Amino acid sequence: MRFSISSSALSSRLTTLAKVVNSKNSLPILDSFLFEVHNGELTITASDSENVMRTTLALDSCDGEGNFAVNNHTILDAVKELAEQPLAIDINYDEWKMYVTYQNGSYNFPVQNADEFPRAQAVSEGATTIVTNASILNDNITRSIFATAQDELRPVMNGIYFDLTADSLAIVASDGHKLVRNRNYSIKNDNAASFILPKKPANLLRTVLAKDENEVVVKFDERSAEISFADGVLTCRLIEGRYPNYNSVIPQDNPNKLTVDRKGLVGALRRVLPFASDSSQLIRFHVENGSLEVSAEDIDFSTSAKESVACDYDGQSMSIGFKGSSMVEILNNLESERVIVELADPSRAGVVVPEEQPENEEVLMLIMPMLLND
Repeated sequence: MRFSISSSALSSRLTTLAKVVNSKNSLPILDSFLFEVHNGELTITASDSENVMRTTLALDSCDGEGNFAVNNHTILDAVKELAEQPLAIDINYDEWKMYVTYQNGSYNFPVQNADEFPRAQAVSEGATTIVTNASILNDNITRSIFATAQDELRPVMNGIYFDLTADSLAIVASDGHKLVRNRNYSIKNDNAASFILPKKPANLLRTVLAKDENEVVVKFDERSAEISFADGVLTCRLIEGRYPNYNSVIPQDNPNKLTVDRKGLVGALRRVLPFASDSSQLIRFHVENGSLEVSAEDIDFSTSAKESVACDYDGQSMSIGFKGSSMVEILNNLESERVIVELADPSRAGVVVPEEQPENEEVLMLIMPMLLND
């Protein structure tokens, strides 16, 4: 079997697929990519047994059809340093070898029988379907993934929760101290359904989804999800379990509203944070009459810092404590120039929302307060 393909197109797809492959695999064949040549197209698959990603490329020319597996490091190292040029690839099934000829040279290395490569299980017939565009899904995953937990006792908290209702699709992540809820009102379904996407496939999607209007189709059942996008398909096993009632922890009436320049507040927090206690990272917010003072103190090392930030504030004067690094993460994952911080009292969670919401969406982030030692 012979075929030819662009070196840069092959290299870029292999680089993406390599992120699926684990450094240590229970099955030796999972160290390899599966190559399938059929109808003038090359389909390449990578798997770690729980996540399977495949992508399809058009071939410049093709003589014959067939399947084989090749070690991911070998093929990637062979093509990633080549300038853009056509590659002539010849598979000798008698020797189980791959011969790659390029402009100034050639490679050859062994290939394996593809029959051992595990196939992705298709989602069931009654799967729920969500259709969105790549840019929206990419933005929502990027905005949420930092808030997922690393909790061995509650694995449901380690993923991103997709909650489809008759009103909207909510994409939620929380580690118990901070929470992100993205609501998209243009995606809804009369039959409520939900799933928890693990962190690894979420990061893979963040890598492969272009920020464009291309359609993404998500099909899911109780055990697995299949996400089809412009360059391929990702099939993954879902986290099983019941996600907590996230809406119950979001305060509905925080009367004190602080509006502040997002980048200005991030800068102030970064300057003050080194003077906070390493263990708690406690930052005090003191707000009154158009003034926000952020301060930190480390009693053990006799250090302290404070800085004033201009803001608009409508509410009672108060002091409230937050974990500084968590607040910086929240602000960095919002895009609007100004943010609104909604507060009730020093013992209740603070809600952070962008001053300007994305079209047909509602983005909300929540941060739990910390006890101030007054």
